[in-house]
Amino acid sequence: MIVLNDDVVLIQKGTKLGEPCVITVNCPDKTGLGCDICRTILNFGLYITKGDISTDGIWCYIVLWVIPHSSSHIIRWSNLKDRLISICPPCSVSYCFNQQSDCTAPSPVYLLKFFCLDRKGLLHDVTQVLSELELAIQRVKVTTTPDGRVLDLFFITDNMELLHTKKRQDDTLEQLYAVLGESCISCELQLAGPEYENHQCISSLSPGIAEELFRCELSDKESHSQALSPDMTILKKASVTVDNSLSPAHTLLQIHCVDHKGLVYDILRTLKDCNIKISYGRFSQNTKGYRDLDLFIQQKDGKKIVDPEKQSALCSRLKVEMLHPLRVVISNRGPDTELLVANPVELSGKGRPRVFFDATLALKMLGICIFSAEIGRHSTSDREWEVYKFLLEENCEFQLLNMVGRNQIVDRVRRILMGW
Repeated sequence: MIVLNDDVVLIQKGTKLGEPCVITVNCPDKTGLGCDICRTILNFGLYITKGDISTDGIWCYIVLWVIPHSSSHIIRWSNLKDRLISICPPCSVSYCFNQQSDCTAPSPVYLLKFFCLDRKGLLHDVTQVLSELELAIQRVKVTTTPDGRVLDLFFITDNMELLHTKKRQDDTLEQLYAVLGESCISCELQLAGPEYENHQCISSLSPGIAEELFRCELSDKESHSQALSPDMTILKKASVTVDNSLSPAHTLLQIHCVDHKGLVYDILRTLKDCNIKISYGRFSQNTKGYRDLDLFIQQKDGKKIVDPEKQSALCSRLKVEMLHPLRVVISNRGPDTELLVANPVELSGKGRPRVFFDATLALKMLGICIFSAEIGRHSTSDREWEVYKFLLEENCEFQLLNMVGRNQIVDRVRRILMGW
């Protein structure tokens, strides 16, 4: 039996310029649904200004107020609605009682390969086209030849699940040719073969760089390559408190921290990975750069969190994930300079959206050419990370061998990534 519900996802656009759009989701509940919705919204370049989540464990109701991160960014609202509907559980009576998620087959991976003359901002321009086409970048391998040409390998999946059609492939190649222009020598698109598996892991990281990127906490004495600039040291402060006195069935989690791009997603993905259920949540608006969130939560077994050790571990984990969701390091790679960006991967295997987009945008804005780039996964003792490596060309206004210049690059890249 199917429950007729044409209002699973509603999007109400603002009536005035700059006014938030309201996204309403009304569907059966599932573990991590709020995280999946916020991840999709982040992937579309949207910022959540405030929100409410309510669920009885069977059915949930979510209202989010969103605005684009950039005024120049084009939002395809109908595509966003389709994507949100696709991640919502089906509105059927059997699903509401069984609470079992459908296991969908992974999207096929395609190899986009192009060979062209190099120029500043090329990598970001291609990334922007793929983003606008809703093609998700899974892995990248970029190589520059001595004669100033680049061979780029993009392993991509199609969020619209249409890349198997000739029309979708032709549209993709046409838009890529448009941005590459006369510098394009060749451009091909085909299903990825065994070469995709060969690009799953990145080239080896030195023990020192790995320790700096993946340490559990970044101390006040962190090295210069990841240090915060003086006006950003306040961002290292956050408050997470637990209160069991206000509800007989739920633990109240109160969060106060500096706002950043994807903050709500970072909090909800952490709770999802910790098997914490949200029964009710409210996200306040940004006030002087800070956000407050009140979340009534339960453990997977439906009980409150009363164990002090579990409370402390959850609060500590949330602080780390909120304060340092993205790690940025600049280091030497032989005689060359390398920029590394890392973010934790969800237990579901999903990486953070738009990191490659924002990192390449930052380098383009800085006027720095990318000699080579790659995306891969790196596993530590307790989790998996997505790592982005950029080998930087020396011919830029920054002195790459100078610590001041390096700190400026790290600072600017981090600001773009975090939306500051």
